[in-house]
Amino acid sequence: MRCVIAHFSFDLVKEEVEKSMSGIKPEPVTDASVTIGRKQYPVKQVGAIITRQDRRDFTTTEIVRALTRLGFTCHPAPAPTL
Repeated sequence: MRCVIAHFSFDLVKEEVEKSMSGIKPEPVTDASVTIGRKQYPVKQVGAIITRQDRRDFTTTEIVRALTRLGFTCHPAPAPTL
């Protein structure tokens, strides 16, 4: 699937995203997240790995849109604890 992230075009395939994330330890989830396999990753962590861009170069919304179109389940940011 072709998508544009941070003004760059990417051809993403679900199986390739899964392969890229295999063996990667999920960082703590503080914002939106995505389930890949049995693990939940921060969307920005996945975006940085699959695009090889700095996390400041793209938005969470861009990555969520792309991952959702690929068939992954994305989750909103957890509610703040008081």
